Amino acid sequence: MSTMNPQPLWQPDPERIAHAQITRFQTWAAEHHGAPPQGGYAALHRWSVDELDTFWKAVTEWFDVRFPTPYARVLADRSMPGAQWFPGATLNYAEHALRASATRTDEPALLYVDETHETRPMTWSELRRQVGSLSAELRALGVRPGDRVSGYLPNIPQAVIALLATAAVGGVWTSCAPDFGARSVLDRFQQVEPVVLFTVDGYRYGGKEHDRRDTVAELRRELPTLRAVVHIPLLGTEAPEGALEWPALTMADTEPVFEQVPFDHPLWVLYSSGTTGLPKAIVQSQGGILIEHLKQLGLHCDLGPEDRFFWYTSTGWMMWNFLVSGLLTGTTIVLYDGSPGYPDTGAQWRVAERTRATLYGTSAAYVMACRKAGVRPGADHDLSKIRCVATTGSPLPPDGFRWLHDEVRDDLWIASVSGGTDVCSCFAGAVPTLPVYIGELQAPGLGTDLQSWDPSGKPVIDEVGELVVTNPMPSMPIYFWNDPDGSRYHDSYFDTYPGVWRHGDWITVTSRGSVVIHGRSDSTLNRQGVRMGSADIYEAVERLPEITESLVIGIEQPDGGYWMPLFVHLAPGAVLDEVLLSRIKQTIREQLSPRHVPDEIIEVPGIPHTLTGKRIEVPVKRLLQGTPLEKAVNPGSVDNLDLLHFYEDLARKHA
Repeated sequence: MSTMNPQPLWQPDPERIAHAQITRFQTWAAEHHGAPPQGGYAALHRWSVDELDTFWKAVTEWFDVRFPTPYARVLADRSMPGAQWFPGATLNYAEHALRASATRTDEPALLYVDETHETRPMTWSELRRQVGSLSAELRALGVRPGDRVSGYLPNIPQAVIALLATAAVGGVWTSCAPDFGARSVLDRFQQVEPVVLFTVDGYRYGGKEHDRRDTVAELRRELPTLRAVVHIPLLGTEAPEGALEWPALTMADTEPVFEQVPFDHPLWVLYSSGTTGLPKAIVQSQGGILIEHLKQLGLHCDLGPEDRFFWYTSTGWMMWNFLVSGLLTGTTIVLYDGSPGYPDTGAQWRVAERTRATLYGTSAAYVMACRKAGVRPGADHDLSKIRCVATTGSPLPPDGFRWLHDEVRDDLWIASVSGGTDVCSCFAGAVPTLPVYIGELQAPGLGTDLQSWDPSGKPVIDEVGELVVTNPMPSMPIYFWNDPDGSRYHDSYFDTYPGVWRHGDWITVTSRGSVVIHGRSDSTLNRQGVRMGSADIYEAVERLPEITESLVIGIEQPDGGYWMPLFVHLAPGAVLDEVLLSRIKQTIREQLSPRHVPDEIIEVPGIPHTLTGKRIEVPVKRLLQGTPLEKAVNPGSVDNLDLLHFYEDLARKHA
């Protein structure tokens, strides 16, 4: 992909730059902390990574982070893994998330939307009251700081209330979406041994009701540490025997009591995809998430009390936790529970219109699906309130940028962002004061020394390299659960470049300071020494109307050869004949590289994904190398296990 395109797709106007919170922060930080007053974002970013302690001190002051017990210093130990942030300090995440209730009492904190697309608000005062009531009930149940509280819940207000009540008492939250099967949930929750389980009786998706009572019964049987189960009757059924009822726990008019916990006290557990072996149980801290999300949402996303923040997500994805943190900035957050494409592909745009969202986040896959389906959001909906459309989950192809610009609005800020569950934040993405170039993320985040390294550990510009972060971020995991010596944590990020975080993505840092993501480095296509990310192949191939989705794998052969098959899932009515085969090869040859024309193009019944919607590349590669299915992939992490049998059979034939 060229990094030399000189013309931006979008440029913020002077008024937007002047009013952006990041501009005001830079002026203030220059006056109070020695930040550069000139030089714009590039100068501010350089200062934020060179003067890491001072930058994060400035963030806590700018956002008025409340430390009842002060900190001794900002960064006591900056070695990775194991950086020690704000030792001595105490605080509470939930207290900060509910601060706007003092000034925005009767304004909506949450807007809840289901598949009827009707909007139901919950005010800041009501949210605070229910968190107060529920946190008092959790304490009465014996929940103490450090105890794990779990949710088997869709994206509904009760999930937000349960998370905040858990954080208020110093408990550790963890959640899974109710479309996860029992085995997938148990692979996650059994690791952390929750004492309370919040659960629904079922959920609605795609116009249908899905009863989950049998799954809930299995979870109760297989989680012996549970002291209480709380029933939320989303489908209207009665509570099972022995379960507590949600309304009874949230009816009191109780002011919340916020447990003041150490800065590095665990806030929640997130899980890696778990495509091979048990999912990694990633633990992040109350203080680290608080300040990282204030920076990301307040400065990078430019969110404040007048905004409405909608991101299509489920409780099984880190973006849900990120969405909840919108409350930290006083923003109204939009919770959509339902299918992204019901009753039609344009459904999310209708939700954005009805909720008057100012920042709307979705997946790159949804944008491309809308483009393919001929959806015309700007023509069919009033999207005048939207300032920014953000995408993540996979790289947004250049055609996705063009489509958003052409079909939503030509003065739209498009923020393709990239980060990870591992930090529950972005390494690179949105900057409200910078131009947007097609196919590129605007810049690395403040305080994030993001670089592209070659195999010898040398930084490269305008070349493909490994995504590394050379200084600690506050939201990096404090540890993995059940990893007593830290070896699994170390091996996940620090085995390639000691003391430097290697994320596992191929990126290009351009000479303009923007970033291009090429896909996972552990599934990189390396033909005759020329490396290419799988995302580049997908972007080219999936422009063809006959291709619904694709999967490309590069496999080193025992004889030193290299086999690179491309799997294609065809659109209805399409046929993989010689004409289409030639067009696919020609597309890759002309748009990417003759070296990366696949050795075989194989029609498949579907492309397997993780439960959070990412294509499963590495496990398929292992299957094709002859690894047995049970060792190549964790069955509970895959959206459709039957699809993997196709690749397993192919491996046998190929052998």
